[in-house]
Amino acid sequence: MNKHLLLLLLMTTSAATAQISPDSIAGEYHLQGVMETASAILLKPDSTFELYFSYGVMDRQGHGKWRLDNGKVVLNSRPKPELDFALVSSKVSGDDFTTVKIVDSNQQILPFFEALIKTPAGEKYGKMNQEGIYQIPKTKTSGIDLFFTLAPERYSSFPVTTDDNYFEFRIEPWIVEIFVENITLKLSETGLTGEHPLLKGDAFSYEKMR
Repeated sequence: MNKHLLLLLLMTTSAATAQISPDSIAGEYHLQGVMETASAILLKPDSTFELYFSYGVMDRQGHGKWRLDNGKVVLNSRPKPELDFALVSSKVSGDDFTTVKIVDSNQQILPFFEALIKTPAGEKYGKMNQEGIYQIPKTKTSGIDLFFTLAPERYSSFPVTTDDNYFEFRIEPWIVEIFVENITLKLSETGLTGEHPLLKGDAFSYEKMR
């Protein structure tokens, strides 16, 4: 390659790279083209971000750090906690049921949880009632899985090694928090394109608003 052509290429590449900076990328980017869904990413000049997602009755948020990597924006939050629930009571009850109960100060949210109880006869799956209770006829269990229907990607598994038949759980405060790991977005003429942490696919479009 001609030395002068190589020098021109290096100068052009350096100039293009210099134009891409946290200050020039910072702004608010709104998800486009997904029906009944609102979502946005706020990239701040200090390399932190905030993420918003709304679908139906559920609003969710996340936050973390972003960085530039070969002209792409990469998002990472703090590590996701292993469990979204905490076992607060486990005991042998005198009644004829195996009971799973979720407690929370907001009782309106309790029917949006489901439980899977692992028994010698197979897995028993059901929804919590208005009191946050799911019961089956008394049986030995080897494990309990808990699900939150408004955040379907989240579930927690609890092994059971005792003869207890009553299990009470509380909801951890981060259950609706959005956690991201190496979400990669490409710069486009109108904003960003790439992944979304809660939606399948890697060709979503985010338009820069400001």
